[in-house]
Amino acid sequence: MRCRLLAACLLASLCGAGHAACDTGLAERMHAKLHPKRQLDHERAVCQAWRGFPGRFIVVLPMPRPASAADFTEFDLDVLVVQQADNGNTDRATVVSRLLQPAALSEDAIRIGEIKVDTARYTLAGDARAFGVRVIRQGSSRANPYSSETLSLYVPQGPKLAKVLDGLEMTLERGEWDTNCAGNFETVRGSLSIARSTSNGYADLLLRQTRSESRSTPQGDECLTHERPAKFTSLALRYDGNSYRASKSAASD
Repeated sequence: MRCRLLAACLLASLCGAGHAACDTGLAERMHAKLHPKRQLDHERAVCQAWRGFPGRFIVVLPMPRPASAADFTEFDLDVLVVQQADNGNTDRATVVSRLLQPAALSEDAIRIGEIKVDTARYTLAGDARAFGVRVIRQGSSRANPYSSETLSLYVPQGPKLAKVLDGLEMTLERGEWDTNCAGNFETVRGSLSIARSTSNGYADLLLRQTRSESRSTPQGDECLTHERPAKFTSLALRYDGNSYRASKSAASD
């Protein structure tokens, strides 16, 4: 019981330290250090402790580029793995791994609602654990509702970060209707898991998706919705030595 209490206290202190480092502006300090002349999108910048790695943080810095057209913005994305100093001084935090991606994101009528860090246990090999960056996008049209969430995976390889999975669509909601009743709608939900098989040294990934469609039609004073049977698909993703690609042996039912 005493060991469990000590472990719980240690975990709580690590989580508290992680929140404190991010809450005291670790992302902003890293931006000022690495990009003193660039603007930072503070609303979408992310800082999160990497669970299982004491004192280590994942920082995502989205930096808008000069607008090339009205209602269109591109963002450079700097993704960092940062190690906090042993004394907890975030001013002395150092970059362990990093990947700067020019024009990695863009938005127009479909805007970037949020960027999130995913620290689920994506263990791809004995010495390779990935983390995810999820990007949520939302449309502004009421007649054509749209939202999606994509997932990218990064693996530290020394001072560099390797982006091994790029923008895999995990959720999708879209439709077209007359803003009163009549219309068609589609929803896709996905989950990603680690397979037992491997390709080129990394575990294969399995994407399972559920797709549902509906149609709404007016009938008198009522609006009736007709749901179509859901479709289930699975897709194997295999590492080709550089990134994950969909396998030709995808299965569906």
